[in-house]
Amino acid sequence: MFLPKEIYYENAIKDYELGRELLKKYSDKNIEMHIIDNHNNIPEMRQKQNSEFGKMKHNLIIGVRKTHNFVPNHKVSDFLVPYTSSGCTAMCMYCYLVCNYNKCAYLRLFVNREMMLDKIIKTAEKSEKDLTFEIGSNSDLILENTITNNLVWTIENFSKSNKGFLTFPTKFDMVDPILDIKGKEKVIVRVSVNPEDIIKKVEFGTSNLDGRIKAINKLKSAGYKVGILIAPIILLDNWKELYSNLVETLSDMLSDDVKKDVFFELIFMTYSYVHNAINSEAFPNAINIYDKNLMTGRGRGKYMYKPNIKQEAQGFMIDLMKKYFPNNKILYIV
Repeated sequence: MFLPKEIYYENAIKDYELGRELLKKYSDKNIEMHIIDNHNNIPEMRQKQNSEFGKMKHNLIIGVRKTHNFVPNHKVSDFLVPYTSSGCTAMCMYCYLVCNYNKCAYLRLFVNREMMLDKIIKTAEKSEKDLTFEIGSNSDLILENTITNNLVWTIENFSKSNKGFLTFPTKFDMVDPILDIKGKEKVIVRVSVNPEDIIKKVEFGTSNLDGRIKAINKLKSAGYKVGILIAPIILLDNWKELYSNLVETLSDMLSDDVKKDVFFELIFMTYSYVHNAINSEAFPNAINIYDKNLMTGRGRGKYMYKPNIKQEAQGFMIDLMKKYFPNNKILYIV
């Protein structure tokens, strides 16, 4: 259970039921509390050094979300939706949120959940077709749920909608609270996996591979539609061995019920100058996942695997999936 070292909150959260609940929850925990003007701009946090990135992840920021723009998406969902949190307590060395928030990619909670879910439901019901809304693109809602119970609240209240689906990814295995609730048939849960060696060395603070696979089986048994992200695929020296073992482990451990219709998303790692700067100072003893011999520029300050290297790796992964999951769909590989 995440217990923050310090809490920074906007005074306006007191106008919302969840805001009051969170303040009460932590009132007797001897946690230093700070009132802030804007969850997007905390000068004290912005001024910290990159080396303090890990310590910053132990803080909790609570505010009111002010932007509610839906971004069209054409993968699993129709729209990426800003929802009840952004950032995370985990410290994955490749996290794309670091590109947006730099070292301020700590966990922020937003208490105006009724407003956000209401917009999703109204958009769903106005559409001629069933829309799917990605509500976890900026955070990990399984993790957040351990603090707010927001995911349980969301799934149960979205079940009252006549149309639409929700989806979110996770790297955590704490799924028990959402197993026995209403509305599961309207939710697609996608669990992100990586070889255990990469989880230990790169995805700091997340659940292990065994826990994630068991969570997939639990979710499917409970009635959720499930997907698996193999993401991000990181081309370490022994990557072929690592990912071969991963896919074989999935084949061995996933239930027959899961393997009937689980779908896959395969995503290769992108990286950035910002990642490199923070990781080298915050995790000086960690492995270096940037390889200049394999990667090339992708826009200002960003890197991706060179086209010929990525093409070869994609072919390897597709062949691997065909071997162990010949009847399951790969939605996309990027």
